[in-house]
Amino acid sequence: MLKLAPIFSDNMVLQRDKKITLWGRTDSSEVTVSLGGNVVKKEVTGNSFSVELPPMAAGGPYEMIVQADAEEITYKDVMIGEVWLAGGQSNMELELQNSFEGAKELAACEKENVRYYQIPKFAFESEESLRAEEESAWAKASEENAKAWSAVAYYFAKDLSKKLDVTVGIIGCNWGGTSASAWMSREALLESNKTSSYIEEYDAIVKEQDYDAYVKEREEYIIYQTEFEKNVSHYYETSENPTWDEAISLFGENKYPGPMGPLSEFRPSGLYENMLMKVCPYGLKGFIYYQGEEDDHKPETYYELLTALIRQWRTDWDDESLPFLLVQLPVFQNMGEPDYKNWPLIREAQMRVAQTIRNTGVAVILEHGEYGNIHPTKKDIVGERLALQAYYQVYHMITAEEAFGPVFEQAYTEKDKFHLCFRYAKRGFVEKGEVKGFEVAGEDCVYYPADYTLAQEEIILSSSEVTSPVYGRYCWTNYQEIALFGANGMPVAPFRTSRRDGSVVTGSRLSNEGVM
Repeated sequence: MLKLAPIFSDNMVLQRDKKITLWGRTDSSEVTVSLGGNVVKKEVTGNSFSVELPPMAAGGPYEMIVQADAEEITYKDVMIGEVWLAGGQSNMELELQNSFEGAKELAACEKENVRYYQIPKFAFESEESLRAEEESAWAKASEENAKAWSAVAYYFAKDLSKKLDVTVGIIGCNWGGTSASAWMSREALLESNKTSSYIEEYDAIVKEQDYDAYVKEREEYIIYQTEFEKNVSHYYETSENPTWDEAISLFGENKYPGPMGPLSEFRPSGLYENMLMKVCPYGLKGFIYYQGEEDDHKPETYYELLTALIRQWRTDWDDESLPFLLVQLPVFQNMGEPDYKNWPLIREAQMRVAQTIRNTGVAVILEHGEYGNIHPTKKDIVGERLALQAYYQVYHMITAEEAFGPVFEQAYTEKDKFHLCFRYAKRGFVEKGEVKGFEVAGEDCVYYPADYTLAQEEIILSSSEVTSPVYGRYCWTNYQEIALFGANGMPVAPFRTSRRDGSVVTGSRLSNEGVM
């Protein structure tokens, strides 16, 4: 019996310039792996093995042969290039076929030097999940193959493959509606009292849970929610002015995300165990990550949660320098919903991670959110801005001024004026319409709308209500129209000048990600 992990298949992409690790199972005492002139033999202890091949430069196609006694597996059309893992929730999951002009892109994608491996999406192990793993394989870009690929990851990889002139492989590892806690181990979540609540709340739910009753409730939920989502989707597609409240009145309660328990895809650590760990330690260049929406009910601790996730993934891959490029949440607010001001705290945490954790980057896409739509479809822009972060942070091909729009750096008060100083703004600012969202506050932390004056690398705020400004902020809201950009066309990143300004969350969005 000779079997490698399912991620090893024909058409695979292996990471260039790094050791290549293969693993699997065999009854034999020795395994031999041959690839591109490299031949490595490894003794097997027990039934499992791990083999390391020396680093290789970009190239291919190759054949890789794995032998154990009389058994032999040959993998064809193997490329050495760049490999990135695409993690997160539904905005990373959104498929290329459902993205803006996705059909047009699919019709022409076969020429792109991009390949994709989707980790089978299962929340727990079963015969079905094991069968799906066995059937999973790397795929080349084609109109049929790429339909269900992550649109963000595809556009990111397309950009990289052209600029770097190598094959780019993406490992899809994402699931809509998931908290970052679903992608971390139980032990990692329990390490800090800032993140342990995810485990504590789950344990409290399942402690007295009747498993059979839970399974029955889950099955009933799946039937109900499938019909509900079909009806709501049709309503939004066909109604002139759809609203969430009217959808509920027409079709009943939204029961998403269903009962929590050991079969739920939303439970802490579940997808870490059943998806992410299925491909670790496959060689990577780094991670791209688009997530945060589902943790907006705990925005004050998202910095610690995201930091812990990055630390865990790097530890699991035994490489503390692995690049981690994330997408900052854009503007968004549900129709008819109050402005809870929780997304600004998520955005702040994401920017803070990029500024305090080494080998990280953040793609600012503030202006590409949509009112009433948590899933904006123009994912080509997201992929391209992630690629800019890669060219700056990872490949060192461009400057920071090319990768970022203006980013707040520091502030100072001069009489009744509040001066904001920015990085990446040497060529100044560009207004594309009416600019809103600047506010100032005094020692009392009460914010008032501010007038603004643009200068090179500075914006000067003032308000008749605040004679001695102490704090300032911009776009400290879930949603607003965005009209202020850098000279390179990238938006001014949202910010507040101090985390001690008294800003509070006024509520918590009830997720409707499962149906919107």
